[in-house]
Amino acid sequence: MTAVNKLVVDEVDTMLAMGFLEDIEKIFSKANPRRQILMFSATLNQNVKKLAKEFLDNPAVVEVVDQRSSVDLIKQQIILVDDKKKAEVLSYLIGSRNFESVLVFVNTKKQADLLVEHLELDGLKAACIHGDIRQTARAKALRKLKENQIKVLVATDIAARGIDIEKLPVVVNYALPQSITDYTHRIGRTGRAGNEGEAITLLCVRDYPMMAAIEKELIIEVPREVIDGFELEEKQPRKVIPKVKAHEFRKKTHEKKEAPKKKTKPAKQKKRKTTKRDPR
Repeated sequence: MTAVNKLVVDEVDTMLAMGFLEDIEKIFSKANPRRQILMFSATLNQNVKKLAKEFLDNPAVVEVVDQRSSVDLIKQQIILVDDKKKAEVLSYLIGSRNFESVLVFVNTKKQADLLVEHLELDGLKAACIHGDIRQTARAKALRKLKENQIKVLVATDIAARGIDIEKLPVVVNYALPQSITDYTHRIGRTGRAGNEGEAITLLCVRDYPMMAAIEKELIIEVPREVIDGFELEEKQPRKVIPKVKAHEFRKKTHEKKEAPKKKTKPAKQKKRKTTKRDPR
């Protein structure tokens, strides 16, 4: 490590989020003191800034593009759908809109495997990449999408980090991420280098609050649509009002309770002192 003159660390924010802080610090500390460190990060959060302050000497910050401006270039749409119908709706969208290549994001490895199985049964060639897939298999799946050997690539956020698909026309959020940053990363896979891009989110009832938070943060209002034949059955959960006792609703003016009278102990009578004379 002492012979290292340049040290490049990519996806710093993701590595820190996954708990590799101690590993990164160990590598930095053992490197040549005169080395140059280049850190690449999709977000410049407090953890990244703290690491840079500790190990970098007067670092220069280079920002490529603001997240919000890149989001503005992408056509976004929300499809309102029940959770149990998402796989059917996805197959319908790909077929009815003639999507040539689609990158679909899910939240779990199990979700990725099951979705690929469903798409294959519907006649759509698909593959997935996630943490349990070897790097060689990931590269093969990515190459197949680029060469149009498959139509759909299903990916988790971690596995998709760092991949670049030129002129990717469509990105689909099959499951909404729980982070606004992850949302911008996902849809940012399309609409690159001045090309047109489309981002579709399949939104079920339980994710309404998260989507509202994303729209508020990005200062956008994404149009919503319900597809004929896939009307919503799920209902928004009603607010549960906790039961309270009736006396808690009484107005103060009518519920003045008499203060309990203090029990007063009867005054003790002073005993007269008597002296008994000794019998003589």
